[in-house]
Amino acid sequence: MKFKLKKSRSLARKKGKIEEAVTFTVAEQQIPTASQEPVKSLGSWYDSSMKDTRRGVETVKFATEGLLAINKCRLQSKFKVWCLQFILIPKLLWPLLVYNICCATVKSDEAQINKYTRKLLGVPPGLSDVAMYSRKAKLKLPVKADEKLPKPLTKQKSTSR
Repeated sequence: MKFKLKKSRSLARKKGKIEEAVTFTVAEQQIPTASQEPVKSLGSWYDSSMKDTRRGVETVKFATEGLLAINKCRLQSKFKVWCLQFILIPKLLWPLLVYNICCATVKSDEAQINKYTRKLLGVPPGLSDVAMYSRKAKLKLPVKADEKLPKPLTKQKSTSR
């Protein structure tokens, strides 16, 4: 059995702090640390911080760059909305599913996309979200993040015969 140095990472922690001075070697080859070369496993990246805060910043940056790229392309507005709906938003949803990103970051991304979509469609900024994200409308935009708590169960009316 061969040892694959390219696929291995080391991480030494002492009392909750990362020890950069500690190096591990196998067969006189030094194993790179997780801070030097992050590792990707099961769709998520792991580095020495072991936190998802960096992924939230990367998601915001990716959303901003994606909106700018869509804005620069010379397409009609309805096609830009299509690109936003079927290309950019699915790419943004994956990190939100894999990583633990704070709600404020998601809300800021959502507000940015909402503002851009309203601008492309030419609707007034005061148009309600119900009108924008209606399931029965002719243009069905992606589902808005629903942060409402579930409605309490209402007592059903009993029909007596």
